[in-house]
Amino acid sequence: MQNTLMTNENEKVSSPYHGLSRGIGILGGTFDPIHLGHTQSAQAVADELGLLKVLLIPAHIPPHKISPDLVPHASAKQRAAMVEIACQSSTLFSCDQRELQRSGHSYTVDTLKELKFQYPDQALYFIIGMDSLMTFSRWHQYQEILSLCHLVVNTRPNHPFEQLNTETKKLLSQHQTTDITQLIQYETGRIFFAKQSFFDISSTQIRQQLMKKQSCNDQLLPAILEFINKNNLYR
Repeated sequence: MQNTLMTNENEKVSSPYHGLSRGIGILGGTFDPIHLGHTQSAQAVADELGLLKVLLIPAHIPPHKISPDLVPHASAKQRAAMVEIACQSSTLFSCDQRELQRSGHSYTVDTLKELKFQYPDQALYFIIGMDSLMTFSRWHQYQEILSLCHLVVNTRPNHPFEQLNTETKKLLSQHQTTDITQLIQYETGRIFFAKQSFFDISSTQIRQQLMKKQSCNDQLLPAILEFINKNNLYR
């Protein structure tokens, strides 16, 4: 496997003003529905790294969600509407609907190529969870993904490091950094673990609670819960 850290030696950022705050955070997902676990964990990453902008990108047809029971329950339009509502609550977030405008599957590498073209002078920080990291080496063109961005991993108590598989451990041995300044020194190719977050909320859990008519007030923004009720979603 090509070592991106070695090949990125010529990609060190020379400008003293190219700090973390000029980078863009990226959080993709089905957002079915988007909940406080999504936004609060992304906010925590932005606070830690000093990012001023995070793109929330709802996926059209996530390639990894091929099981019928894992496909989105709300329509693409409804999921995007909920993300737009979440963005209204914070100047940090912007809804990017480029994946919904594509036909077929949504591949992360294609999205990152477009974003790199759109923001050539800004580093990209792709935010993923520990569960996604454990399958990252099987993602479509994952090596090219690392040539386009840094990975920022949100860690949670229910995903201990002891559970990492061999492929992931190898990936980390080549790309992980614990030095936040390296995210400035290099444009791409680093994997950085954010401070542990305790926002242990899942969209699946929320959908199940809504089906049972249980309260989700502590997991959803009031405006999003209002949208869900108004459109009779997840019943």
